Amino acid sequence: MIQYDFIVIGSGPAGRRAAIQAAKLGSKVLVVEKGTRVGGVSVHTGTIPSKTLRETALNLTGWRERGFYGRAYRVKAEISSEDLRRRLLITLDHEVEVLEHQFSRNRVSHIRGLAHFLDRNTLEIEKSDGEMMQVRGTAILLAIGTKPFRPSNIPFDHDKIIDSDELLEIKDIPRSMIVVGAGVIGIEYATIYSALDTAVTVVEPRTSMLDFIDREIVDDFSYQLRDRNMKLLFGQSADKIEREPDGRCKVTLSNGRTVTAEMVLYAAGRMGATAALKLENAGLQADARGRIKVNPLTFQTDVPNIYAAGDVVGFPSLASTAMEQGRIAARHAIGVATQEPPQFFPYGIYAVPEISTCGLTEEEVKDRNIAYECGIARFRETSRGHIMGLDHGMLKMIFSMKTRRLLGVHIVGEGATELIHIGQAVLNLKGTVDYFVENTFNYPTLAEAYKIAGLDAWNRMGEAAVEAGADDPEIQQEAAQ
Repeated sequence: MIQYDFIVIGSGPAGRRAAIQAAKLGSKVLVVEKGTRVGGVSVHTGTIPSKTLRETALNLTGWRERGFYGRAYRVKAEISSEDLRRRLLITLDHEVEVLEHQFSRNRVSHIRGLAHFLDRNTLEIEKSDGEMMQVRGTAILLAIGTKPFRPSNIPFDHDKIIDSDELLEIKDIPRSMIVVGAGVIGIEYATIYSALDTAVTVVEPRTSMLDFIDREIVDDFSYQLRDRNMKLLFGQSADKIEREPDGRCKVTLSNGRTVTAEMVLYAAGRMGATAALKLENAGLQADARGRIKVNPLTFQTDVPNIYAAGDVVGFPSLASTAMEQGRIAARHAIGVATQEPPQFFPYGIYAVPEISTCGLTEEEVKDRNIAYECGIARFRETSRGHIMGLDHGMLKMIFSMKTRRLLGVHIVGEGATELIHIGQAVLNLKGTVDYFVENTFNYPTLAEAYKIAGLDAWNRMGEAAVEAGADDPEIQQEAAQ
């Protein structure tokens, strides 16, 4: 039995970042990955595939050029699933090659196999060749990710009624699709296939979607989707899904209405992939969705030497935050000082159009009774927007009236996930509206929208806000929040 300082189960964003961090600190590290190649869900079925699919769809359809050349414009007249898959495979091969090189360079050992606990320090691994082995770890990190939620009443058939993992393997691009679930994954795939000219209907039992996003941004986003003829059916659940004799799929909604399409994508949530770990042998227990409770500052579980990071711990379930969680967990497990994560992190939704947000929403600002003002810029107000042919897209910033500090940045439109980092930096550095008004931005760029929105807020805030006293106790209390 081999002893390791740090064992990581899973090689996704949290696992690989944790393993490399621990190795750089001089620890003997092992990564156990059940997949055929390293990379985890993020590389093979989640983050990288969905974003590659999005980019391929936008490129081959000529989506970005339609503002100039009309909705009928195409780069490739007939787009097949093979066209989409070809670029995906090239991207995945590159990602795996980079990751394997990182492991090799940092002397991180890795085994392909399925691990489960024998006790809090001991794992039994069924290797890909069927051999069984046992290893011990002083500290163990669970970075096993998630898998699609597949209720027993949904007749998945790997062909026309599928989950988000199976979507990457479909043989033909459907002419019509019903997406059950308006969460991040459902909306991303729904809008990508809409860009491929699939007629998409989204079914969601809640009365709205993306509830953690600023409502004004969601309203603008919803308008754009409906404007291109996507159907958004909110407040209605999918009570029954079945195949018709002609091969089409029929979904019966809770209000009795039926909708049909060539394909149904069921994307109503994901579950932590903890079922095979035998957590009880280590004194741990997952919740009903397979998630593991952790200390949000150290990512320790209730068993001190066992950590968990990434999607398996729940919200925000982002590759970017998973990497930081893994790094923090590794440092804490090795006994190296860690810093508290920054207060604000960016959230990116790679739909068509993109959404990205950082900081407080307008709804959250209202709930905290903070006096505030908003500044808004439309992408069509920028010269770069004209050059790119953008009819839609907006950037919204929220500022405190008393401290003038930036409280939140919210963007919908082309390049939102790139643009958000300017706002993120100002937020975490406690910057004010003055930064956007007084600084120069490259011209012509979409980043100019920050200047436009800053001036919009400045003009609305008036001289009273400019002359607010920094020694005001109310201001100091708000700043401390």
